[in-house]
Amino acid sequence: MIDAARRLLQCEARSIERASARLGAEFQRAVEILAGASGKIVTAGMGKSGAAARKLAATLCATGSPAAYLHPAEAEHGDFGLLEPGDVLTLISKSGTTPELLRLAARARDLGVARIGICGRLDTALAGLCDAALDASVEEEGDPYNLIPASSAVVATALGDALAVALAAVRRFSPEDFRLLHPGGQLGRNLRLRVRDAMHSGGEVPWVRPQDPLRAVVIAMTQKPLGAACVLDEESRLAGLITDGDLRRALERHDDIRSLCAADVMTRTPVTIHPDATLRDALVLMERRPRQLSVIPVVEPEGRAAGLLRLHDIYQAAPGPSK
Repeated sequence: MIDAARRLLQCEARSIERASARLGAEFQRAVEILAGASGKIVTAGMGKSGAAARKLAATLCATGSPAAYLHPAEAEHGDFGLLEPGDVLTLISKSGTTPELLRLAARARDLGVARIGICGRLDTALAGLCDAALDASVEEEGDPYNLIPASSAVVATALGDALAVALAAVRRFSPEDFRLLHPGGQLGRNLRLRVRDAMHSGGEVPWVRPQDPLRAVVIAMTQKPLGAACVLDEESRLAGLITDGDLRRALERHDDIRSLCAADVMTRTPVTIHPDATLRDALVLMERRPRQLSVIPVVEPEGRAAGLLRLHDIYQAAPGPSK
């Protein structure tokens, strides 16, 4: 079972790599057509290609380009009215011979709607009906009998994503634009909320001094279990950070910890973050490093310690107004 699954995944990965290597003038032409549209982008496909077309429409909408999926069969029974001059029709097909797609492409041509194809074969009637046709061919699907539309569906979906990302780059789609389009969900919250909206501050945080005995530090961290304690100097500036890991390492290195104080075990230059940074900024800072951070001190521009933010707090942050 594992061998079959691994072979399929490796085949899909190779297929995407080959599709990436084929990108060139035709892909650029397709992006230019999309960028020049005065209307919306309509996607279409049947079967698994239809699933890729739905995904493409959703990704385009999420990146600032109005899009909708049109079922090719339903288009022949009234839904063709979704298409208007100025729109762009993107058709996805593995065979390039699906009758419903061919009729839809021909009608779109007669209406003056630009057409882009993501085709498993470029020597087909559907590719010929398109103003730009992307090569979505695969050498094999990846299953033992080469029957399941696996690699072909993945490549079609990946090329759709590539079109959406390239179009977003051309239109200078920004994180701020993404935030406005995604007010809910974790991605939206991470862009909308600030560190100060989710951090622990005041009496919630174990604050200690450099000269405090290590025993006092352990008690403070036990009473306020955030995974770390902020060590402050006389002006309430961050002098260091003591994490649960620092305590464990101190116990490993010293047989007797009674003579130790906070300054002996603290990290003197910890990674910090500003309270007005977005939660996304904090997440990147904490996770994109060789050793991930589970907690990070929050420090004002002048160096005053403001609180602690845990990785857990980012994922538990409740929706709230932008500040």
